[in-house]
Amino acid sequence: MYPEHNGHASDGRAVEVHQPTPITAPPLVPVQPGTIPAVASIVLPDGRVITGYAVDPIRPEPAPAKPAVSRTAVNIALGGVGFGALCGGLVLLTTFIAVLAALVQQLIILAAVIFGGWIAVQVLSHRSGGPGTTVNIRKAVFKRNHFHG
Repeated sequence: MYPEHNGHASDGRAVEVHQPTPITAPPLVPVQPGTIPAVASIVLPDGRVITGYAVDPIRPEPAPAKPAVSRTAVNIALGGVGFGALCGGLVLLTTFIAVLAALVQQLIILAAVIFGGWIAVQVLSHRSGGPGTTVNIRKAVFKRNHFHG
């Protein structure tokens, strides 16, 4: 699978070796300030004297003015308002569905009462002279599973 390595180049190819070249930097030349700063002396409370150059303090750049409310807080508040509106809409939707279900139930009950009343009127009404069949019921006799009328 792998060629055997015998420790020397047997095919006679030349090998090039590259050495890194150092980078030469220009020599550092000290630069004198345009004016010589004034020398200042300070006497400490214990009597020691410190002498040195007076250096102007570095003044930091003014920080950009921050808004009264951070953008993150505004985004969170807007998300809360949107969520509240959504929840309110869902509550109204479920209320509307419950009212519709109650209305359908009441209509079904009303139809059953009306239809039941109509059936009762039809069964219990006495019609005289109207179309229909009159049945006279009399005493019937059954002998050996046969009807004798």
